[in-house]
Amino acid sequence: MRTDLEIPSHGSLVSAWHYPAESDAWTTATGRPVVVMAHGFGATRDAGLTPFAERFAAAGADVVVFDYRGFGASGGTPRQSVDHRRHREDYRAVVAHVRGLPGVDPERVVLWGSSYSGGHVVAVAAGDPRIAGVISQGAAMDGLAAVLQILQYAGPRQLLRLTAHAVYGVLRRGHTLPIVGPPGSLAAITSHDGEAGYALIMGPTFRNEMLARGILPILLNRPVTSAARLRMPVLLVLAEQDTIAPPAAVRKVAERVRGPVTLEAMDVGHFEIYAGAPFETSVAVQVEFLGSVLGPG
Repeated sequence: MRTDLEIPSHGSLVSAWHYPAESDAWTTATGRPVVVMAHGFGATRDAGLTPFAERFAAAGADVVVFDYRGFGASGGTPRQSVDHRRHREDYRAVVAHVRGLPGVDPERVVLWGSSYSGGHVVAVAAGDPRIAGVISQGAAMDGLAAVLQILQYAGPRQLLRLTAHAVYGVLRRGHTLPIVGPPGSLAAITSHDGEAGYALIMGPTFRNEMLARGILPILLNRPVTSAARLRMPVLLVLAEQDTIAPPAAVRKVAERVRGPVTLEAMDVGHFEIYAGAPFETSVAVQVEFLGSVLGPG
C-alpha cells in the first residue's frame, strides 16, 4: 500500500514513501497521526527503516520516510553532502508538507530519527512546539563527543587525516572520501563494527562516499544543546555499547528535556538495534510510546 511522494525542499524535490495507516486505532475526528522518518549519516531510506515504518502503519499512524536532498532518489545538489543543517531543513519541509496531506491531523506529527537523524529530530522539534512527540534511537547527540570518540578508537593520526581531507574538500569541492571503512582505513567511520554494521542494513541506493568537507560541520552538530526546549513527550532508545554515537550524550539529553521523557537503555551496539531480537524489543517500545502519545485518549 506504500505510495511515492515528491516534496519540495529549498528548490529541490525530496523523494519519500508514504505508508497509510492500516488501523483506525489512533484516528480521531481531526484525522490520522503521522510519523516522519529519515536515516542517519550518509544513509538512505531503504536502509532498515521499512520494518519500523510498517509496524507504525499497522498500529494506526501514517508514516512518511524520506531521503535527504542529494541522497538516494531525492533531487538536489551537491550530491552526498552530509550536513546536519541541510538535513534539518529537509525534515522541516517534509513536516510542513505532511501537515497538509488529506486526512492527516496536523497537530499529531511525530518525528523519528536514528543515529545521525536521531539528533536531527531533537533539534527540529526544539524549534517546532507543534510536534506531538519524538522518537530517537542510537542517536548522535553531540558532535564534539563523537569526534573525541574517534580519537579514542582510531587515534590522533586518523583525526589529522580526516581534517586534512576536509580542508582539501573545501578547496576542491568535489573531493570525496568513504563514509565507512575498516579500522585504519581512510573513512569517516572506522570503528570495529562500522563496516559490518553498514553492510547489515544498507539498501541498494546507498553510496559509500561523502563530500570530504562534510567532516568539518560534525563539530557543530550538537542537538544536546537544544534538549531543554523540548516540551513534548520524548522516547530515547539508548544503545549502551554504541561506538559511534556516544551514549553519555543521550543521557544528557534525557536529563535536559522539559517534557515527559522515557529512556529505554538496551545492552547492544549501534547497528544491532535494526535487526533480530533487539529490533523487536525496540520497535515494541516505540509502538507503545506512539500509542500513549497519539491514541484517542
